[in-house]
Amino acid sequence: MRVTLSQDTTPDTARLEVMLKKLERAYGVPRWQPTHDPLGELIATILSQNTSDVNSDRAYAALRTAYPTWEAVLQAAPGKLATVIRSGGLATLKSQRIQAILNALNQRYGGLSLDFLMEMPMPAARALLAEFPGVGPKTIACVLLFACGHPAFPVDTHIHRVTTRLGLLPAGCTADRAHSVLEPAIPPHQVYSAHVNLIRHGRSVCHARRPDCQRCCLRRSCPYPQHLVRSHTGGEGTSQALGAFSRQEEGAGKDMSP
Repeated sequence: MRVTLSQDTTPDTARLEVMLKKLERAYGVPRWQPTHDPLGELIATILSQNTSDVNSDRAYAALRTAYPTWEAVLQAAPGKLATVIRSGGLATLKSQRIQAILNALNQRYGGLSLDFLMEMPMPAARALLAEFPGVGPKTIACVLLFACGHPAFPVDTHIHRVTTRLGLLPAGCTADRAHSVLEPAIPPHQVYSAHVNLIRHGRSVCHARRPDCQRCCLRRSCPYPQHLVRSHTGGEGTSQALGAFSRQEEGAGKDMSP
């Protein structure tokens, strides 16, 4: 069966469901467990922007060691705060955003907590988080999914690459737009599993430069192997779209979207 890139704004949900089940057979069904409270997740996700997991984890640990409470972070000297989180990169910008969020939260809601997001409808929670500086679709989805258990779907570099190659996104779809395309197509009870397993697949098989298509559990329904063949025979169409995306990925670094 020949599969081409979707030109619609909504993926084929039946096809997507089959893929997600194959990923679960390959990687298992991950169990959701919160790592941080909602505010902690928001701060941790801001620290993760434009850096590696190792560096962002180090920055978050340093932050909580130097300032055990969010009140202490809010009251910290900006320069000292930036020094504490320097391992996460863009320390001055991130420290400014963190303190701006804490200040806004304190003024609007009279305290430094976002626990109330867990009880809010997801659209309202999403709108509230979007008001904070440096908080975009991916950061919002991370807070809602990982800390609140809402069926929000974060799209990182790996997920964007894999779902583009699978033809689940419209041609030219950006990572930000992919949030609104993919999230409605995934059953709420599978959102966490889909997120974790697509990242696992991107890291272990569907690499940016040299995807291991022979080992891919989704090979039969993926247009990318066809692209690899066509790119060697001068084919056009899907191969051009996927080839351009592949070249873009090769030059891309860590996911930098907020």
